Amino acid sequence: MTTAQMVVLVVDDERPLRDFVRRNLDIRGYQVRMAGNGLEALAEFRQSNIDLVVLDLMMPHMDGLETIRRIRQTSDVPIIVLSAMDEEDDKIRALQLGADDYLTKPFGVGELLARIDAVMRRAQWRPWTSTTTSRLIHDRLTVDLERHQVLLNNDPLELTPIEFELLVYLMENAGKVLTHRAILQHVWGEEYGQESEYLRVYIGRLRQKIEDDPAHPRYLVTERGVGYLFNA
Repeated sequence: MTTAQMVVLVVDDERPLRDFVRRNLDIRGYQVRMAGNGLEALAEFRQSNIDLVVLDLMMPHMDGLETIRRIRQTSDVPIIVLSAMDEEDDKIRALQLGADDYLTKPFGVGELLARIDAVMRRAQWRPWTSTTTSRLIHDRLTVDLERHQVLLNNDPLELTPIEFELLVYLMENAGKVLTHRAILQHVWGEEYGQESEYLRVYIGRLRQKIEDDPAHPRYLVTERGVGYLFNA
């Protein structure tokens, strides 16, 4: 999808910031829709074919978290949060509700554009380039790389593109401790490296899907302060 084909919904109660983001997306060929709060955003979302949502958290009438929750009831469209709230708990809440990325205000135009590119890249299934194998098998877990399919006890699992890439990267390096930074840069992109809360959320999602007891994981093991490993 080219930028000229992409429709971005920008949601923020501060009109100067909305206009700032719109101008910078306009000149790069994006089609932009705007809303001043969550209610307006949902109305726009329902009547337009939106490819990406960029929204604030602190807004009147309906805040960003509730907006994310409602969008996720019907759509997997990528969502980037722009917020002055910089606490880790705020980021985790947004990610758990379904946000794909979190950018703290103030931010630079270059950083925003890089995050948009990265989010849209991750949202699409990519052809697998492994030359060693087309399947990864461990115990009851099978990953078909070409079909982007994961089976647990021969039953298919529903994984998002990023959950799939995260699981594959860990399984391809089974038995090795991978650092937070290495995982983030491999799965999310070179623009990342410090967002360990992203891993906490996505590892948690994977554990819910593949572990018998997510609170006591058998496969996805945490190496505290370092990273994660797939237990071989």
